Amino acid sequence: QVQLVESGGGLVQAGGSLRLSCVASGRTFNTIGWFRQAPGKEREFLVAVTGSGVKTDYKDSVKGRFTISRDNAKNTVYLQMNSLKPDDTAVYLCAVQGGYAKWTSWGQGTQVTVSS
Repeated sequence: QVQLVESGGGLVQAGGSLRLSCVASGRTFNTIGWFRQAPGKEREFLVAVTGSGVKTDYKDSVKGRFTISRDNAKNTVYLQMNSLKPDDTAVYLCAVQGGYAKWTSWGQGTQVTVSS
């Protein structure tokens, strides 16, 4: 089973940028998605990318600010986050999509904190 490790989170001021990385333990061409979960809120889907680089629609609240990309040679999916807002504060997680479109393997998450 593929294991995922996220990195790149941190503390940033509103309007700033961060780039998150999701590194898979082995080669996978499965769809990989980014999610986030803020304290007291449910986990929400942000965007995903297939093994061939096709992207899903972005969650409306991040559209135009976040960009997903994938480098299969590095087994890595990125999430470039620009124009960050305090509402973007959350733990960001990536996951691999398996059979029946289920998200089967999750990383441990990386904390993103945006100060006003």
